[in-house]
Amino acid sequence: MHSTTESRARRNVTILVLAQAFLGAQMPMIFTIGGLAGQSLAPNPCFATLPISLIVLGSMLSATPVSAFMQRFGRRAGFFLGTFGGTLGGIVGATGLYLQSFPIFLLGSLLTGLYMSAQGFYRFAAADTASPTFRPKAISYVMAGGLVSALIGPQVVKLTADAYVIPFFGTYAAVIAVNLVGSLLFLFLDIPKPPAPAEGSPYGRTRWQLITTPRIAVAVICGMVSYALMNLVMTSTPLAVVGCGFETSDAANVVSAHVLAMFAPSFFTGQMINRFGVEKIMGLGLVILAGAGAVAMTGVELENFFFALVLLGIGWNFGFIGATTMLSGAHSAEERGRMQGLNDLLVFGGVTFASLASGGLMNCSGGTPQQGWSAVVMAMAPFLVLAGGALIWLVLRPEEQPAE
Repeated sequence: MHSTTESRARRNVTILVLAQAFLGAQMPMIFTIGGLAGQSLAPNPCFATLPISLIVLGSMLSATPVSAFMQRFGRRAGFFLGTFGGTLGGIVGATGLYLQSFPIFLLGSLLTGLYMSAQGFYRFAAADTASPTFRPKAISYVMAGGLVSALIGPQVVKLTADAYVIPFFGTYAAVIAVNLVGSLLFLFLDIPKPPAPAEGSPYGRTRWQLITTPRIAVAVICGMVSYALMNLVMTSTPLAVVGCGFETSDAANVVSAHVLAMFAPSFFTGQMINRFGVEKIMGLGLVILAGAGAVAMTGVELENFFFALVLLGIGWNFGFIGATTMLSGAHSAEERGRMQGLNDLLVFGGVTFASLASGGLMNCSGGTPQQGWSAVVMAMAPFLVLAGGALIWLVLRPEEQPAE
C-alpha cells in the first residue's frame, strides 16, 4: 500500500514538473513582450508596464476563488480552469494587438492572471499525495520545472515575435497553442478530491483562526516578503542596468542569470530542508536576500548587478520553497482550499504592490537612475526585518505540533 501511495505521488510530481516546464513557459513569454507590446499600444509611455501589473493583479484576484474551486472539484478541474484562462487571455491579447486596442490588450493580461494563479497551486498539489519526508522534495522538483520554462519561453519569443506583420501577434498565437496542448497533461493527474464534509464532521478552522496560527502566519509572511522583494528588485533591474550606461543585451543577460538562480537550487532545496529543518532554510533565504541588497548598494558596475541578482534568485528560492513547505504541513485537508487561497491572495497582493511600486521608486526617487536604484534596494530593508523577526519569534516559541 505504501509503495502504491509513493508511486502515485512520484507520478503526480512528474506530471506537475512537466506542466511547470511546458505550460509555465507562457509566463516568461508574456513577461518578455508584455511591456514592449504595451509600449506600442499605450496612449502614454508611463503605462507601458501596466499589462504586466494586470497579470499579477489578475492572479491575486483569482487566488481565493481558484483555491475554493479546487477544494470542491479537485486539482485537475482547477488546472483545466487555469489553462482555459491562459487560452482566453491569449485570444483576447492577440485581438487587442490586431485591433491596436490597449484596453482589450489589458483585458487579455487580466485574464492571463487566472492561469498564473492556477500555476501557483502546482507546488501545493505536489504536496497533496506526498509523504511528510517526500513533501519538501516534491515541492522543490515542481519549482525546478520553472528552470526549463525560463529557458524555453525566451526562445519561443525569438521565433514568434516577428512571425506576423503585427509585432508579437505570433507570440500570443503560440501562448494559445501552449495552453491547448499542455492542458492534456492533467488528464494523467491522480490527486483525489478532498472529502466533502459529512454532516457534523469537522469543518476546520476559519480563515481568521488559520492566519492567526503562529506557524501559518510566519509561513505566509516569509513567503510574501520573499516573493515581493524578488519582484520589486527584478522589475527595476533592466531599467537600472540600461540607465547606468549598459546595453539592453546586458540587462537581458543579468535577468537570465537571475532566473537560473531562482530555479536551479530547487534540485537540492528539498534535501536541505529535510536535513537542516525548514526554519533554518527560510532564515538562510532571508539572509541571502539581505546580501543581494548589500551587493547592489556597493556599486552599479555590471558585476554588481550580476552578483546581486544571482543572490536575489537563490534567496527567493530558499525563502519561498521553505515557506510553502511550512504552510503545507500546518493545515488539514479540510482547510486546504481556504488556507492556500488566502496565502496566494496575500502573496500575490504583495507582489502586485511591489510590481507597481518598483517603477515608481526607480523613476521618481531622485534625478538619476543610480538614485532610483538605491531607493528600490533600500525599500527591501523594513520587509526583511519584519520576516526575520517573525521567523526568530516562531523559533523561540514553545514547540508546536504541525497539523497532519
